[in-house]
Amino acid sequence: MTTEAQGLMQAAAEVARKSGNVALEFFRKGVTVDIKGDGTPVTVADRTSEQTAREWIEARFPQDGILGEEFGETRPGAKRRWILDPIDGTKTFIRGVPLWGTLVAVAEGERILAGAAYFPAVSELLVASPGQGCYWNDKLTKVSIVSQLSQAVVLSTDERFIQSPEKGNAWRALAAKASMDRTWGDCYGYLLVATGRAEVMVDEFLSPWDAAALQPIIDEAGGVFTDWTGAPTSFGGNGIATNGALGAQVRELLGATKRT
Repeated sequence: MTTEAQGLMQAAAEVARKSGNVALEFFRKGVTVDIKGDGTPVTVADRTSEQTAREWIEARFPQDGILGEEFGETRPGAKRRWILDPIDGTKTFIRGVPLWGTLVAVAEGERILAGAAYFPAVSELLVASPGQGCYWNDKLTKVSIVSQLSQAVVLSTDERFIQSPEKGNAWRALAAKASMDRTWGDCYGYLLVATGRAEVMVDEFLSPWDAAALQPIIDEAGGVFTDWTGAPTSFGGNGIATNGALGAQVRELLGATKRT
C-alpha cells in the first residue's frame, strides 16, 4: 500500500467516524425535521455532522476543497476536494432505523482517491482506495461469488424512486429473476454488496456526495460500480453496483451497456 493512499484512506475513515459519531448522538432523540428547497428532509444531526467533518478537514488539509450536501462547496478551484454526505439516509435516520451512514470521499476532479462509509448505529466501517483493496472493520472484504441471478439478492433504496417507466420496468424485470429483492437501501445497500451479503444495488438518483465514496468501495471489493449508462463514474447522477460475476448480466437487463 502506498504511503499516500494509506494516508488518505486513514484520513477518510477518521473523519467519517468522527462526524458519524456526532450524528449518532442525535439518533432516536426526536430531532426537529426541516424541509429543504428540494423537498428533502434535514435535521440538526445532518448539519452538525457535516460541520464537524469540515472543521476536521480545514485543520489538516487547508488547501483542499470541500463539497458537502448541507453547506455546498468551499474552494471550488482546488486540485483536490473532499466530498461529504453527513447522513446518507436521513429519512431512515428520522424514523429511528439504523441503516444510515456517513460518507466521505477524497477526489481529484472525478477521480476518487479514497472513500469511506461509516454506519455508526451498526458499528460497520468500509474504506477503500484504488488499487489498495476494500476494508470492512479493518479486514479485507470481497463481494460474493454468486453467478446465478436466481440465487441473487437485489436491492434498491425504494421502488417508488424509479420514476421513469423504462428504468422501473427494467428494475422489476431484474427483481423478478432474483432470489430476493429488498429496499431500505441508501448507502446500506452498497455495504451489503461490498461485503457479499447482497449482489446488486441500484439507485436512479445519486448526487456526487451519495456516490463518490461508494465507487472505490464496490470496485476494490471486486464488484463493479457504474451509472445507468454503464460508465464507471460516481458523477453520472445515478448508480448500479454489482458483484463481479453478475455485473454484465445485470447491466444488460437494466439497459446499462455502455461499459465494456
